[in-house]
Amino acid sequence: MSISDSTSYVIDNASPGSSSDEDEIDSLPESVDSSSIDNEMEESDAEREWKESLQQIELLLTMVLVPYLGKYFGRKCAYWGWAKYMMWKYPVEINVTSPTTFKAAGAVEAAASL
Repeated sequence: MSISDSTSYVIDNASPGSSSDEDEIDSLPESVDSSSIDNEMEESDAEREWKESLQQIELLLTMVLVPYLGKYFGRKCAYWGWAKYMMWKYPVEINVTSPTTFKAAGAVEAAASL
């Protein structure tokens, strides 16, 4: 490999002290405003509070709503299954006189042991 081959990749600068427009575009700003730093801090505080509120909502769902709804619908399914089994085993008809009272009693019963 000769010297001429290795120097063909070197870019010669005509005047090293001068700067071109491309260098100015790629460079960072000369000074930093304190207001921009404050805005970044406020955004990070708001973002942190947003993440905390999402975590609280997630805890509410996993600790309260999911077990309550699971218990309520589980009992509803069990009552339905038991009624189907009893109708198959013993042909007796069950009449619920007040469906809203029946549903409310199921909701109260599900919440009683939480």
